[in-house]
Amino acid sequence: MMKTNQTKHLKAFQVLTLSMIAIFTQFNSSFAQSPAEKPNFLWLVSEDNSYIFSRLYHEQGAKMPNIEALAKQGLIFNNAFSNAPVCSTARTTLATGAYAPKLALNYHRRYSESQLPSGLKPIAQILRDAGYYTSNNSKNDFNFVENTADPVWHDSSNSASWRNREAGQAFFHMQTWTTTHEYNLHFPASDVKTKPTKHNPDKIKLPKNFPNTELFRYTYARYLDQHQQLDQQIGKVIEQLKADGELENTFIFYFADHGGVIPGTKGYANELGLHVPLVVRIPKNFKHLLHPDLQNLQNARIDGVVNFVDFAPTLAELAGAPRSKYHDGQAFLTADISLKQLNQRNTSFAYADRFDEKLDMVRSLRVGKYKYVRNFFPFIPDGLHNQYRYQQAAYREWRALFNAGKLTAEQASFFQAKSAEALYDIEADPFESNNLATEPQFAQTVRRLRAQLTEKLKAMPDLSFYPEYYLHQHALSNPAKFANLHKHNISKLIDIANAQLKPWQQAKIELTKALNSSDSIQQYWALIGLSSFNQQAQSIVPQVRKLFTSATNTLVKARALEFLTLANHFQPTENLTKLIATTENTLQALEMLNIAATLHDIAGHTFDIPIRENWQKSSNRQADNHQQRVTQYWTNARIDYLKSRSD
Repeated sequence: MMKTNQTKHLKAFQVLTLSMIAIFTQFNSSFAQSPAEKPNFLWLVSEDNSYIFSRLYHEQGAKMPNIEALAKQGLIFNNAFSNAPVCSTARTTLATGAYAPKLALNYHRRYSESQLPSGLKPIAQILRDAGYYTSNNSKNDFNFVENTADPVWHDSSNSASWRNREAGQAFFHMQTWTTTHEYNLHFPASDVKTKPTKHNPDKIKLPKNFPNTELFRYTYARYLDQHQQLDQQIGKVIEQLKADGELENTFIFYFADHGGVIPGTKGYANELGLHVPLVVRIPKNFKHLLHPDLQNLQNARIDGVVNFVDFAPTLAELAGAPRSKYHDGQAFLTADISLKQLNQRNTSFAYADRFDEKLDMVRSLRVGKYKYVRNFFPFIPDGLHNQYRYQQAAYREWRALFNAGKLTAEQASFFQAKSAEALYDIEADPFESNNLATEPQFAQTVRRLRAQLTEKLKAMPDLSFYPEYYLHQHALSNPAKFANLHKHNISKLIDIANAQLKPWQQAKIELTKALNSSDSIQQYWALIGLSSFNQQAQSIVPQVRKLFTSATNTLVKARALEFLTLANHFQPTENLTKLIATTENTLQALEMLNIAATLHDIAGHTFDIPIRENWQKSSNRQADNHQQRVTQYWTNARIDYLKSRSD
């Protein structure tokens, strides 16, 4: 009897022991495999490519199996936009979550960097303050001053990796590839015959606003090849993440830093310059951070609009970090945003200003399928010469065909004056060929979007209504303070600029009043407005001649010469050359060189401008002085070009 009881007790003890071991094992296993406290973020960034080059978005796009695999486990955003169509301005917006023009961060390449206001930190610093390891491999290209005492990244270099963090530390890693960068298309036209592409150029169907030539089709096909190389590189980084056991702890974002890069895209505020691919993979261990509607979606297409200004607040929200009062965007992946709400987002705002030596000023606002474009320098053709752009053989061919009169009206418009405002139905016209702004049935839509854009520019306010040289002198040390002090005057400048949109007899009253102002910046915008009316404004010529003689502001004189040339066939060469040669301000000189390029390209004027000693190119190609690089490269680029007619 005693033996039987002992046996029963032994068996009970064994069962209890095994149960305790199982519980402990399960607990220990659960502890070992438990998700990190905070999610990781991995940004995979390709350069210069529009959405259409990926098969995910367009039938003749490149097959990108690694990106497509991410998409199968996540979200495909059909309407993702950079707020600017060029590198530094787009990346600055991406990093700060703030619109670049309100902080004088919108020029590329920058002449000098702007100070960020107190309370605005790049998202990498926000995450760093929240305990994240931040690494960047390796392009920064920001337009703001980076605080060396409080750096943006723990490591920003060609060897930067999340693997250098402390054990268990959450990370934010940004990896950029130049594989699709513009310079990859700087090949000689002879390559068409000697270097075949994997993608068949004969099967490429170009948008009708591009010339359908062998060279254009080859350029497109070669760029598709670059995308497949890119996809292989991206695949290697994803494999590293898997090997480290961090795949399900990491939000992976794949996107381009802006659109491009066939001619007429990068650097232009059109859909191909702004519309980027965006794929986001949601990690299993952190899907609970999203709304239940989004947690289990795979290979799902999102139609709602997201913009680069939305990325910083999104990461801050997911990381539980504070966002800045300067953030202009709204988080798009949160526990509070349902799929329906995400798909209801329908607005995108964009800006394009001086990019390299080419000056322009374009603002666009898309709401739903309608995109409103405001060209503040409508007399400047999109195809105005830009040295870096025209290193593409297809660019040069396009211009040669224009000069030979061999383009359709749509194709030729790239080299002609623009309308001051445009309206496009993007669903019906994705390549923005048919301007609806003057169609009576769209008048109400134009008025509504024009008012919305004007209100937005005034509310920011948009500092670009002051010339760049003026901002450099007065605003960059504290652009937020400058904006607050000058908000009323910026509003007045916007009103003067918008006189372009009125019939001449109405605009004449406003522009004449501004022309008679003692404020040189108001005079500046009045002259730009007069140039947009061109020969309609003949009656103002005598007054502008007097202003040219009496004005003390160099740029006012230059804009007066521009108007007199466009409206009255004035010969500008001697006077404009003298102004450029004698000004002490490099940014004024650069803007006047742009005026000279406009008169060169549309009126055939040539200029032999002497290169000053401080404009001579330095042998130090690695100089980190932004002013020196801009001065020595862009002034020389313009001066060399202006000596002869375009080919």
